Amino acid sequence: MWSVATIIGGVIGFLVLLGILIVLLWRRFLEWKSLKNKNSDSGSSNPSTFAFGSNGGAPSGQKGARQFTIEELEQATKNFNESNLVGIGSFGSVYKGLLHDGTVVAIKRRQGAPRHEFVDEENGLQILVYEYLPNGSISSHLYDSGQSSNTKLEFKQRLSVAIGAAKGLSCLHGLTPPIVHNGFKTSNVLVDENFIAKVADAGIMNLLQRMEGCSLSQALTVSPFQDPEVGELRIVSATSDIYSFGVFLLELISGKETARQIFTGSNGSLAQWVESHLDSNELIDQRLGTNFTSEGMKELVALTLRCLTSSAGGRPEMATVARELDRVLETEMSLTTVMGDGTTLVTLGSQLFSS
Repeated sequence: MWSVATIIGGVIGFLVLLGILIVLLWRRFLEWKSLKNKNSDSGSSNPSTFAFGSNGGAPSGQKGARQFTIEELEQATKNFNESNLVGIGSFGSVYKGLLHDGTVVAIKRRQGAPRHEFVDEENGLQILVYEYLPNGSISSHLYDSGQSSNTKLEFKQRLSVAIGAAKGLSCLHGLTPPIVHNGFKTSNVLVDENFIAKVADAGIMNLLQRMEGCSLSQALTVSPFQDPEVGELRIVSATSDIYSFGVFLLELISGKETARQIFTGSNGSLAQWVESHLDSNELIDQRLGTNFTSEGMKELVALTLRCLTSSAGGRPEMATVARELDRVLETEMSLTTVMGDGTTLVTLGSQLFSS
């Protein structure tokens, strides 16, 4: 049983580092630009090649990030051997690496033309280094996404994962200036060995848009996680993340991938789909069985609908969402004793939402 303090500590620590990573990229670019101008005046050059990481102190006095040479990362991944390849993400190929100090990291490598967002590059390589989380994305534990999982996610575990992700987004939105994830989805919620959730790829979409030189309208793709107002107004804000979080909550409830199994072919809003299926057996993951209380499920579905409100002004702030999820979990804990016990009495949607 995890405490809220454990979840908050794990998520906020990781998210602060990710936030610093994005800010550091921009700061390093400014430093590089300044250094380049000085070097041009003196006729010298800076041959050092490095990538950015989020797992330690920085040699240059920067806190929250660590610099790596390309040689270190090649050694960590056995020269980016295919046996170390663990997936393909929005930024590029993802490799598992072992640093010389024993730290296991996830190394994201992108091949492309040199960009000023990276201080120096070698053969067009652009690399980001993150903490490696052995249990991967929560999506691989909810539905088939090419990875097998023997983990049975109980209702309380799903609530805990939701709380961790909500705290992470709330932390980003609370920064000065706020950071909008602009790409939040279930596959970006990673879980460690204790199934504590951590939000990944914050700000990566913005970075990719700058690197590719495309506008928001060119970059947008059809996705159930995309805020409908973003598609219409081409404006991304914190409320856009909240809508995406609502889709994430729906996937936690249903255990299904929204794009493929829930909303395919529907002409209405996602919130309308949820409301129209409250009395069916399609909304709640049947694998949950009777391991949840009707009160807890009703409150979670109600919060999901608030996040999915079509008007951005009607959505709760992320901090409010996190507090509500905390309350739902506390209620669930008070009504049950041991995680996984069949303490609730209903499984059918018609029974759950008819009262």
